[in-house]
Amino acid sequence: MAEEHIDDFALAKRKAIKRLGLPEGKNLPGNDEIEAALREYRSLFTPNHADVVTELRKKALSAMRLFTEFKPYLVGSVLSGLAGPHSDINLVVYTDDDKSVEIRCLNLGIDYRIESPPSGHTTLAFYEEGSLVRLSVRPTNDERLGARAASEPLERARLSQVENLLTCPAAP
Repeated sequence: MAEEHIDDFALAKRKAIKRLGLPEGKNLPGNDEIEAALREYRSLFTPNHADVVTELRKKALSAMRLFTEFKPYLVGSVLSGLAGPHSDINLVVYTDDDKSVEIRCLNLGIDYRIESPPSGHTTLAFYEEGSLVRLSVRPTNDERLGARAASEPLERARLSQVENLLTCPAAP
């Protein structure tokens, strides 16, 4: 994951299984074990990792401020501190009007593309200060359901929480 810039745990596991010639689904580490190993790897081989995460969080904050009316959340590796220099920034907004987010992009002059990930949620992809931002647009009701409806709780942070991370950073 660190060397090939893979952010998807499932994809990384599938690649490892294939390379090692193992049967699928057998004796795979959990995501928490992979996260721990990735943190250890980064501490050993990437001494400036905290600086990389801080820069990505600053870019995330800048992108979040563009969409404050939608109350964006930061999610994923930039929030968790596992992001590498090539990681994308993942944001989530909750609205029942997907087009209003696109209109906001157009009004700001943001050159974006629409992606349709496997989740089925519309995702707008654009660049902020040289980093790819993926803005997932989800129905309003999903915000209230939160972790209760998810198989794995989605760790997320509002704009003010990201600002706090930058002023009082914990060890990544």
